[in-house]
Amino acid sequence: MTTEQQAFDIVVALHRLLRSLRHAVRDSNSLQPTQILVLTQLVSAGPMRIGELALRVPCSQPTATVAVTGLEAVGYVRREPDPADGRAIRVVVTDAGRETLLSLAHGEAEELVTRISQLDPADQEQLQHIAPILNKLATQP
Repeated sequence: MTTEQQAFDIVVALHRLLRSLRHAVRDSNSLQPTQILVLTQLVSAGPMRIGELALRVPCSQPTATVAVTGLEAVGYVRREPDPADGRAIRVVVTDAGRETLLSLAHGEAEELVTRISQLDPADQEQLQHIAPILNKLATQP
């Protein structure tokens, strides 16, 4: 198998896994994928302007604006003046937004634990090495 095919297969598998985990724990008030990414960025990096959020998610600035507006409507984020430039606005995650994101992540992790427990021991052993490798890949420029 070529490196290109291997990379493609991994990307597809990761997308399918995340989608199936989110679907398994989704409730009637679930967040859209872009909203989850926006909350994740705000929790990990702190308050930022919508343009910066759009770059980090990544998505267009109008898409980031729509995501933030939806999150603001349910109380998961708030807008406040940027202390570095009073004319600009930055987005801040609220306690409710942080708790919602953590709850979603825990729910997905619990579903993943259930699925892992159904694998044979050899596959379970291989999974112990995957997270560190994926984290290395995620932090490369």
